[in-house]
Amino acid sequence: MAEESIVVLGAGLAGATTVTELREQGFTGPITLIGDESELPYERPPLSKEFLQGKQKPEDFTVHDASWYQENEITLRLGVSAISIETAKSQVLLADGSAVDYGRLVLATGSRANLGGDEPFAGYDLPGVHTLRKLSDAKSLRAEITDGARVSVIGSGWIGMEVAASARQLGARVTVYSSSSLPLASVFGERFAHHLLELHQRHGVDVRQAKVQGIEQVAGQLQVLSDLGSSPADVVLLAIGAVPNMQLAQTAGLEVDRGVLVDASLRSSDPRILAIGDIAQATHAGLGERLRVEHWDNAIRQGKLAAATLLGKEESYDWLPYFFTDQFDLGMEYVGHNDPGDESVIRGDAESGEFIIFWQNGQKITAAANVNIWDVNDDLRALVGREIPADRLADTDIQLTEL
Repeated sequence: MAEESIVVLGAGLAGATTVTELREQGFTGPITLIGDESELPYERPPLSKEFLQGKQKPEDFTVHDASWYQENEITLRLGVSAISIETAKSQVLLADGSAVDYGRLVLATGSRANLGGDEPFAGYDLPGVHTLRKLSDAKSLRAEITDGARVSVIGSGWIGMEVAASARQLGARVTVYSSSSLPLASVFGERFAHHLLELHQRHGVDVRQAKVQGIEQVAGQLQVLSDLGSSPADVVLLAIGAVPNMQLAQTAGLEVDRGVLVDASLRSSDPRILAIGDIAQATHAGLGERLRVEHWDNAIRQGKLAAATLLGKEESYDWLPYFFTDQFDLGMEYVGHNDPGDESVIRGDAESGEFIIFWQNGQKITAAANVNIWDVNDDLRALVGREIPADRLADTDIQLTEL
């Protein structure tokens, strides 16, 4: 009996990982990978860092070359958008008028840049104003960030701060507009946020706590309008978050909330449809709650889990969220899932730039991050969930393995 066809909708890292695992795990049925970008599937972290700085080329972070898909008999439909999912017919309708039949479907449609919700951010579509989600965005942004250019970054999340660091390293004059006095303090607490702020200020980034009302163009010159007044810019990055692409899931009648609701095996309310990556609000088997995680590591792991589920294996979403960042001379890896109110504990000397930070709820470790200290992330992962007094965590005379 022939194996039923699998269609993966979304040709990012999560989708590419799914089709890779399916073939590596022995699935021989038809596979179609559909994406609205014309590029082969690629990894996105370098867009704000190495690629933007000119240190990497697209082929350095492309998942597979074209020949791999041919050799593994995977049908690629790139540069075409899906417009609807017809669950009664088991079809995906595409913008070019064609339809693709599926036996089972994986939604990996990712996220798009937040433009301000129902009322888009004033001036978002002006020449010189950018968002950063795709390789084409990064190419446009890189072409305009030159030595001496005035770059304004609206938003102080990870993308905003990484681009600010990259632009400064390219010689641009950089201003970051932050809604809070300490970037990312609402997520990671004041200790790490203060360290990040000082890092950027030390490298010449002007971080301003300001509410930006919009962007306008006056006599060919961009102006960022905020409660601190009007400031000129040559380049503006709008980095105010991302929005999961759930339209197809919604019109298909799937259950959604902040993402597509899926179980611990990534199945949606339609058992023939899985959702993975940025759009998946997945039941975490260990934490007992639903998480939606927009990170590189999660895209890979959920791609692998989706393939396992499609192949009938009993596996579940049970790993801890992980992400990394590189800004100037700071390299950080984070593992866990802390709440904004968790207490932080510093292990080592933060002034030296090399330290570990733990987050705790009571004595229970909810997350940990290594800053410029390497080869310890596995130890930190093993500590998350344990109850350890803060003074022991901070004591560098006690080895991590002893903890």
